[in-house]
Amino acid sequence: MSDYLFMLENHLSTEQTRVLEELQAYAAKANVNLFLAGGAMRDMLGGFPIRDLDFTVEGPAIKIGKAIAEKTGAAVVSVDDTRKAVELRFSGGVTAEISMARQERYAKAGGRPVVTPATIHEDLRGRDFAVNSIALSLNRASRGLLLDPNNGLADLERKELRAAGNYVFYDDPVRLLRLHRLRVRLNFTIEDRTRMQYENAREAQMEAHIGAAALGRELRAIAVEANAGEVLHTLAEERLLKLYSPALEGAKLNQQGFAKLLKARQLVPAGIQFYADDLPLFLYLLTEKLNAKETAALVEKAALERAETGAWLKLEAKSKKLEKELKSAKLTKPSALYQALVKAEGNQILFLLIYSQQRIIHDRLRNYLQKYLPAAQEIADNELEGLTDAKPGTPKFAKAKEELIYARLDGRSKKPAPPVEEAPPPGPGMARARG
Repeated sequence: MSDYLFMLENHLSTEQTRVLEELQAYAAKANVNLFLAGGAMRDMLGGFPIRDLDFTVEGPAIKIGKAIAEKTGAAVVSVDDTRKAVELRFSGGVTAEISMARQERYAKAGGRPVVTPATIHEDLRGRDFAVNSIALSLNRASRGLLLDPNNGLADLERKELRAAGNYVFYDDPVRLLRLHRLRVRLNFTIEDRTRMQYENAREAQMEAHIGAAALGRELRAIAVEANAGEVLHTLAEERLLKLYSPALEGAKLNQQGFAKLLKARQLVPAGIQFYADDLPLFLYLLTEKLNAKETAALVEKAALERAETGAWLKLEAKSKKLEKELKSAKLTKPSALYQALVKAEGNQILFLLIYSQQRIIHDRLRNYLQKYLPAAQEIADNELEGLTDAKPGTPKFAKAKEELIYARLDGRSKKPAPPVEEAPPPGPGMARARG
């Protein structure tokens, strides 16, 4: 096993490992070259948690992604027909993007690229920043081989962001925003030449060429950042946040709300499965101080979809309904509170941590996140041996596991009784003594 494969195994969660194995098996059977690339490789090599899995295939990525979704039961989150990419969400909240190895050529700045299939090496050379242009082969003949044509590994060691080409900000100006988002997340510096390229692009007002679809994609990417508030603050300082709403570059940027969101997210222990659709709560905080006209303009500029705005507009009412349920005197037992919250949406839990004024709500949410949910996820399937004859994956098995979780949370031991050992037959000497 290569050092990079060993490093990857130690960075992935159990659920991410399962997704990786499923995609490798499918690619091998379909005889398609598969690579882990982009942000996943950057985060692994930089020592950051791998949040999303980014795969590149030398083949029809959308067709492959939809086939994998049908085979595994993953949900298709989005399809990018232009860049030939599909985003999937697997059970356990694991998200993965599968994109075609491609070359992009731009007839004009910020325009729709002409996309053609390419090799993985051509794809990597044409990416935005060197730290994003690293890939790891997952193919049988070259498994574990690191591909780094732009020397991004050295940039990770220097903690530096460097443009992978001379025209990255002219070809796709949304990279002006992405540069600062990555700088905040990684806490990296910007390489001197890249800084000059950035300043030249700003002087040429390249940000004016960013289309609504690109602004929407970048806004969704900001929404999942751990410190989204700091990203927004940085964009406001760079006079780039006005691309979404000029009002956000003043007092209407909800810095206090985003600071509370950061604290709420920090209450979720590392390593546990806790899925939260970040966009609805992010949009709620982003627009909280905007008036109706300003909000409508932001929705249009970012080309937000009706389903996205609907989830955001319904969030407050759904969260307050959950808050009412959590005040019930019937939730004194840990198992009862666990049952009430394990079915709730993650963004509703975070919403209440930010906005609820009631101490009992905060206490119960903290207990759930820091005690009951981790304890429940520590129970492995093999602990049910002797408690049920059902097979893993069946409803009967799931029910038995639920009952085991409830018993453990409430402090009731529910373990199979140890087998009774029969006394050994008496030896000859003992028999004579009794005679």
